[in-house]
Amino acid sequence: MRVLVQCFWIGAAGFLGALARFGVGKLVGTWPTTQFPVGTLLINVTGSFFLGWFSTFVQHRYPVPETFRLAVATGFVGAYTTFSTWMYESAALVGKGAEIQAAVNVIVSLALGLIGVWLGIVVGRAL
Repeated sequence: MRVLVQCFWIGAAGFLGALARFGVGKLVGTWPTTQFPVGTLLINVTGSFFLGWFSTFVQHRYPVPETFRLAVATGFVGAYTTFSTWMYESAALVGKGAEIQAAVNVIVSLALGLIGVWLGIVVGRAL
């Protein structure tokens, strides 16, 4: 039953995170025209900042129930941006003295992500 309750709150928070991402993207989309994805950059940076702050705050200063932590970190921020999780986990590796693993995580994720998008474009155009 606990897992179902957690899933509900993660989903509810994810709904809000997705709306926040949409809203920020629309708001920034009204700024002067540019080909550079300013909205995505802003979302990724603010999401990374928020996940870093929230995770540290609730771990060291103000503990919260696991369901709340999951709802905010996995649900809200996960729907807002997954880039933040990638950056937080990479920073955690550095914090543990695993700089090489952190670098591999960043480089391999970036490379495979670009390859995945490229393959998706190729397949999408072919079908």
